[in-house]
Amino acid sequence: MIILVMGVAGSGKTTIGAGLAARLGCGFSDADEFHSEANKLKMAHGIALTDEDRWPWLQSMHAAIEAQQRAGHDHVFACSALKKRYRDVLRGGSDLQLVFLQGSAELLAERLTRRRGHFFPVDLLKDQLDNLEAPTEEEALIMDIRQTPEEIIDAIVQQLRDKRP
Repeated sequence: MIILVMGVAGSGKTTIGAGLAARLGCGFSDADEFHSEANKLKMAHGIALTDEDRWPWLQSMHAAIEAQQRAGHDHVFACSALKKRYRDVLRGGSDLQLVFLQGSAELLAERLTRRRGHFFPVDLLKDQLDNLEAPTEEEALIMDIRQTPEEIIDAIVQQLRDKRP
Protein backbone atom coordinates (compact mmCIF):
# COMPACT_ATOMS: atom_id res chain seq x y z
CA MET A 1 0.00 0.00 0.00
CA ILE A 2 1.22 3.48 -0.87
CA ILE A 3 0.06 6.19 1.54
CA LEU A 4 0.31 9.92 0.90
CA VAL A 5 0.10 12.06 4.05
CA MET A 6 -0.87 15.54 2.92
CA GLY A 7 -1.63 18.98 4.33
CA VAL A 8 -0.26 22.49 4.54
CA ALA A 9 3.00 23.41 6.23
CA GLY A 10 2.91 22.85 9.97
CA SER A 11 0.23 20.15 9.83
CA GLY A 12 2.66 17.43 10.89
CA LYS A 13 3.15 15.57 7.61
CA THR A 14 6.72 14.53 8.38
CA THR A 15 6.04 13.58 12.01
CA ILE A 16 2.90 11.62 11.17
CA GLY A 17 4.31 10.12 7.98
CA ALA A 18 7.52 8.91 9.62
CA GLY A 19 5.61 7.59 12.64
CA LEU A 20 3.08 5.82 10.46
CA ALA A 21 5.83 4.24 8.35
CA ALA A 22 7.58 3.04 11.51
CA ARG A 23 4.31 1.59 12.83
CA LEU A 24 3.63 -0.16 9.50
CA GLY A 25 7.23 -1.31 9.14
CA CYS A 26 7.71 0.31 5.75
CA GLY A 27 9.71 3.07 4.09
CA PHE A 28 9.11 6.80 4.34
CA SER A 29 9.91 9.69 1.99
CA ASP A 30 9.33 13.37 2.60
CA ALA A 31 8.51 15.75 -0.25
CA ASP A 32 11.36 18.02 0.82
CA GLU A 33 13.76 15.35 -0.50
CA PHE A 34 12.40 15.97 -4.00
CA HIS A 35 12.53 19.80 -4.04
CA SER A 36 15.28 21.44 -6.04
CA GLU A 37 17.71 23.71 -4.20
CA ALA A 38 16.23 26.60 -6.20
CA ASN A 39 12.76 25.85 -4.82
CA LYS A 40 14.07 25.59 -1.26
CA LEU A 41 15.93 28.90 -1.61
CA LYS A 42 12.88 30.58 -3.07
CA MET A 43 10.70 29.48 -0.15
CA ALA A 44 13.41 30.35 2.40
CA HIS A 45 13.29 33.90 1.02
CA GLY A 46 9.52 34.04 1.52
CA ILE A 47 8.63 33.58 -2.15
CA ALA A 48 5.75 31.22 -2.82
CA LEU A 49 6.28 28.54 -5.44
CA THR A 50 4.36 28.75 -8.68
CA ASP A 51 2.82 25.80 -10.49
CA GLU A 52 5.77 26.01 -12.90
CA ASP A 53 8.15 25.54 -9.94
CA ARG A 54 6.12 22.61 -8.64
CA TRP A 55 5.74 20.47 -11.79
CA PRO A 56 9.29 18.98 -11.81
CA TRP A 57 9.02 18.35 -8.07
CA LEU A 58 5.66 16.59 -8.45
CA GLN A 59 6.92 14.53 -11.40
CA SER A 60 9.95 13.43 -9.38
CA MET A 61 7.73 12.39 -6.49
CA HIS A 62 5.38 10.57 -8.85
CA ALA A 63 8.32 8.59 -10.24
CA ALA A 64 9.29 7.59 -6.69
CA ILE A 65 5.70 6.56 -5.90
CA GLU A 66 5.52 4.44 -9.06
CA ALA A 67 8.91 2.84 -8.31
CA GLN A 68 7.75 1.79 -4.84
CA GLN A 69 4.49 0.44 -6.22
CA ARG A 70 6.22 -1.45 -9.07
CA ALA A 71 8.58 -3.03 -6.54
CA GLY A 72 5.58 -4.13 -4.47
CA HIS A 73 6.71 -2.15 -1.43
CA ASP A 74 4.50 -0.51 1.13
CA HIS A 75 5.64 3.09 1.54
CA VAL A 76 4.51 6.34 3.14
CA PHE A 77 5.08 9.66 1.39
CA ALA A 78 4.52 13.10 2.93
CA CYS A 79 3.67 15.99 0.62
CA SER A 80 1.55 19.13 0.82
CA ALA A 81 -0.37 18.07 -2.33
CA LEU A 82 -2.45 21.23 -1.97
CA LYS A 83 -4.45 21.04 -5.19
CA LYS A 84 -6.43 18.21 -6.71
CA ARG A 85 -4.40 18.43 -9.92
CA TYR A 86 -1.19 18.00 -7.88
CA ARG A 87 -2.65 14.87 -6.30
CA ASP A 88 -3.66 13.66 -9.76
CA VAL A 89 -0.03 14.05 -10.92
CA LEU A 90 1.26 12.24 -7.83
CA ARG A 91 -1.29 9.45 -8.25
CA GLY A 92 -0.89 8.98 -12.00
CA GLY A 93 -1.98 5.37 -12.45
CA SER A 94 -0.95 4.45 -8.91
CA ASP A 95 -3.33 3.46 -6.16
CA LEU A 96 -2.72 6.00 -3.39
CA GLN A 97 -4.36 6.11 0.03
CA LEU A 98 -4.60 9.80 0.95
CA VAL A 99 -4.45 11.00 4.56
CA PHE A 100 -5.29 14.70 4.99
CA LEU A 101 -4.01 16.44 8.13
CA GLN A 102 -6.44 19.25 8.79
CA GLY A 103 -6.12 22.11 11.27
CA SER A 104 -6.95 25.75 11.91
CA ALA A 105 -4.84 28.59 10.53
CA GLU A 106 -4.07 29.67 14.09
CA LEU A 107 -2.72 26.27 15.16
CA LEU A 108 -0.72 25.89 11.96
CA ALA A 109 0.84 29.37 12.38
CA GLU A 110 1.69 28.61 16.00
CA ARG A 111 3.43 25.39 14.99
CA LEU A 112 5.38 27.08 12.20
CA THR A 113 6.50 29.85 14.55
CA ARG A 114 7.96 27.23 16.93
CA ARG A 115 9.65 25.21 14.16
CA ARG A 116 13.42 25.65 13.90
CA GLY A 117 15.88 24.83 11.14
CA HIS A 118 13.37 24.54 8.30
CA PHE A 119 13.39 26.56 5.09
CA PHE A 120 9.62 27.22 5.09
CA PRO A 121 8.71 30.55 6.78
CA VAL A 122 5.38 31.20 8.53
CA ASP A 123 4.75 34.06 6.03
CA LEU A 124 3.96 31.52 3.30
CA LEU A 125 1.23 29.75 5.28
CA LYS A 126 -1.49 32.09 3.98
CA ASP A 127 -0.52 31.26 0.39
CA GLN A 128 -0.78 27.53 1.14
CA LEU A 129 -4.15 27.93 2.83
CA ASP A 130 -5.41 30.06 -0.09
CA ASN A 131 -4.31 27.36 -2.55
CA LEU A 132 -5.54 24.36 -0.57
CA GLU A 133 -8.23 22.30 -2.29
CA ALA A 134 -9.07 20.02 0.61
CA PRO A 135 -9.98 16.46 -0.33
CA THR A 136 -13.37 15.08 0.61
CA GLU A 137 -13.98 12.18 2.99
CA GLU A 138 -14.49 9.99 -0.09
CA GLU A 139 -10.98 10.87 -1.31
CA ALA A 140 -9.01 10.76 1.93
CA LEU A 141 -8.88 9.84 5.57
CA ILE A 142 -9.23 13.23 7.30
CA MET A 143 -7.36 13.68 10.57
CA ASP A 144 -7.71 16.54 13.07
CA ILE A 145 -4.23 17.79 14.00
CA ARG A 146 -5.34 18.86 17.49
CA GLN A 147 -4.80 15.22 18.47
CA THR A 148 -1.36 13.97 19.49
CA PRO A 149 0.78 12.34 16.78
CA GLU A 150 0.28 8.97 18.48
CA GLU A 151 -3.51 9.39 18.48
CA ILE A 152 -3.48 10.39 14.80
CA ILE A 153 -1.32 7.42 13.84
CA ASP A 154 -3.56 5.06 15.86
CA ALA A 155 -6.64 6.45 14.08
CA ILE A 156 -5.04 6.08 10.64
CA VAL A 157 -3.98 2.48 11.31
CA GLN A 158 -7.45 1.61 12.61
CA GLN A 159 -9.21 3.20 9.61
CA LEU A 160 -6.87 1.43 7.19
CA ARG A 161 -7.67 -1.89 8.90
CA ASP A 162 -11.40 -1.14 8.70
CA LYS A 163 -11.11 -0.45 4.95
CA ARG A 164 -9.35 -3.73 4.12
CA PRO A 165 -11.56 -6.40 2.55
